[in-house]
Amino acid sequence: MDLLLRDGLLVDGTGAPARPADVAVTGSRITAVAPPGSLTPSDGTRVVSLDGLVLSPGFIDIHTHYDAQILWDGDLTPSSWHGVTSVVMGNCGFGVAPTRPAHRDTIVRTLENVEGMSMEALNSGIDWCFETFPEYMKAITARSKRLNVGAFCGHTPLRLYVTGGSERAASPEEIAEMERLLREALDAGAIGFSTSRQPAHQGAYGRPVPSRFADDAEIDAMAGVLGSAGKGVMAISIGPGLFVKEFSELSVRHQIPITWTALVTRTDKPGAAMRTVARGADLPGEVYPQIACRPIVMQVALTDPAPLGAIDEWKEVLALPRSQRMALYKDDSWRDRARPATLAAWEARWLKVSVQETSASADAAGVPLDELAKTRGTTPFDLMLDIALADDAAGAVTRFRVVLENDADDEIGSLLADKRTILGLSDAGAHASQLCDACYSTDLLGHWVRERSALTLEDAVWRLTGHAASAFRIADRGLVKEGYFADLVAFDPSAVGATSLERVYDQPGGADRLIARSTGVTHMWVNGAVSRLDGEDVPDARAGQMLEAR
Repeated sequence: MDLLLRDGLLVDGTGAPARPADVAVTGSRITAVAPPGSLTPSDGTRVVSLDGLVLSPGFIDIHTHYDAQILWDGDLTPSSWHGVTSVVMGNCGFGVAPTRPAHRDTIVRTLENVEGMSMEALNSGIDWCFETFPEYMKAITARSKRLNVGAFCGHTPLRLYVTGGSERAASPEEIAEMERLLREALDAGAIGFSTSRQPAHQGAYGRPVPSRFADDAEIDAMAGVLGSAGKGVMAISIGPGLFVKEFSELSVRHQIPITWTALVTRTDKPGAAMRTVARGADLPGEVYPQIACRPIVMQVALTDPAPLGAIDEWKEVLALPRSQRMALYKDDSWRDRARPATLAAWEARWLKVSVQETSASADAAGVPLDELAKTRGTTPFDLMLDIALADDAAGAVTRFRVVLENDADDEIGSLLADKRTILGLSDAGAHASQLCDACYSTDLLGHWVRERSALTLEDAVWRLTGHAASAFRIADRGLVKEGYFADLVAFDPSAVGATSLERVYDQPGGADRLIARSTGVTHMWVNGAVSRLDGEDVPDARAGQMLEAR
């Protein structure tokens, strides 16, 4: 017995009622879970009194984009501040492997446009010491990590690697090669396969990301690889011809679990999310609609207008280098073409768009753009461009606060209470200068459990731990159970939560990002090694391992 945790209230990740218990750890594994006072430490045992804190499994974040960040940030912040001990990256079909040297710029530009990542950070921070997916897995396995890491094999880099970026259906020979490479990735430890048909996913040079050109036969073939391997989960971003019916058919045909993004609430479509849950639940198969517990709110600069990427005229913007985009906004002919489509596409959103940061238009800050446009006799579209151009002329950047989705608060509560959904969508590692939802775990425990009582503490912990591990087939994690890895978090339920967002400039190349810190997260252990103690990170804690899928 190396470690004995006493005097805690155990919430074990199964959903069972909380109970007082002591937990023993030897090496990286839990070796005993017993009634208080029944375990006897040896001379070398470190005994930690939790003084009534809740002890739970470490949280598992199933939807991150740390594929590049892990190459320069072994701490995987800010997730590691919020009770998260395991992350799954490579979602939405994106990633950095496999990548041929000739395609590196395309991958970087794809991540810039679709996932809001800084090109400066990517170019400065990525060590291209790999080409194939197994080589990438070897590289990140060798890197010291604060957290456990699982990686999807993403469809976009895989397809780019095989087809060279051809915007067409793949040939039978190309599909066969993708099947071979996906199986190679699974054998190298990939946790599954991810893809996207999301119309808003406009990649390098404003073009659709490669996965959007895959036909049904190609998607089915990739699912078939998971089925024949007998392991791995398939993650899908929805798009034309790929929704609940198709998810059910893929899951049943290949006997694989499928999770899809994103099931979000909208105030202008009340009840739609819950109706989708019911519709999917009536179909066979193991399918998990992925939900978020926070409104999806971005701070958008028009140098990176990814949220507008589904609109044809804004694809022209994304096709340009960032340095040339502001000049296009001055072009009256482009404005005349873009205005009708933009006003219509965001008709229900303008009242939820406001200026967050500005130096040239201080009187506009905090006022909904539709309201401000009326008082100024213009449109929200033109006003947004004019404010951004005024700041640009002054050498500043305008940031607009845009409420994108998931803003129907009561329906979020209903989704959280419905066990047919799975919690994720943090997007940690992506959109770093635009949002920070890596804190969703502590926000769930603070806002939805303590403040709203929308779900019990036990159900919330199950969502963050046991449910994620079960759905993603993550071996020996997600529960406080004898024989399981000792990924543990001790927190104060009366104080756990997330702080307000702050902007920092700590990325490679001096790139900025938004972060949120945690409150009430007192201690953490990863594979039995302490990573957080008394509310502070332990320096150089690097006990993270690669996640294994059953």
